[in-house]
Amino acid sequence: MARNPDETRFSQQRDRVLKAAAHCFNRKGYSGTSLKDVANMLGLTDPALYYYVRNKEELVYLCYVRAADVGRDAMERAVAEGGTGLEQARRYLRFHIESMVGDEGPIAIMSEIPSLKPEHRDEVLDLSRQHSKNFEAILEGGIADGSIAACDVRMTGNAIMGSINWIPKWFHGDAAQAANMVSEFPTVLTRGLAA
Repeated sequence: MARNPDETRFSQQRDRVLKAAAHCFNRKGYSGTSLKDVANMLGLTDPALYYYVRNKEELVYLCYVRAADVGRDAMERAVAEGGTGLEQARRYLRFHIESMVGDEGPIAIMSEIPSLKPEHRDEVLDLSRQHSKNFEAILEGGIADGSIAACDVRMTGNAIMGSINWIPKWFHGDAAQAANMVSEFPTVLTRGLAA
């Protein structure tokens, strides 16, 4: 079914709003960012911004859901392409980092989860836990197929995820650095996994 052009425009503009908000939240934190900061970055008026989000809490919530979607999509692509557990882990990291530092970025760092209202907080935490479990399943698959050395998959997964999830805090858009990260980080972060 074809999408309504108005829905497509709304979706594209909302995505621009979420990218701008992620940029602001990553730089200034939740309390240091105002909706006016986001509107100014996009060249919108405050009322125009309220067409896309009701308030700042909803904005950070939507940023976190978007970040979870980007990570899930990267992992699903990596797993769908098959291969050993180690190959899937490296491919997932490459896809996720490409998204973070490429056209889909910036992605919001999920550092302000306590600022969310309870139902949003629970949803975001569930998304995060599921993502971690899915990565742990890749690691377990690699242990089973012999491509990954025996390890504590929870601790290993947390260490690797912690490394990539902090990228939006220090990456500031340099294209050469982005290309280097995409090519080098997956190997660096998984070098110790190989059986």
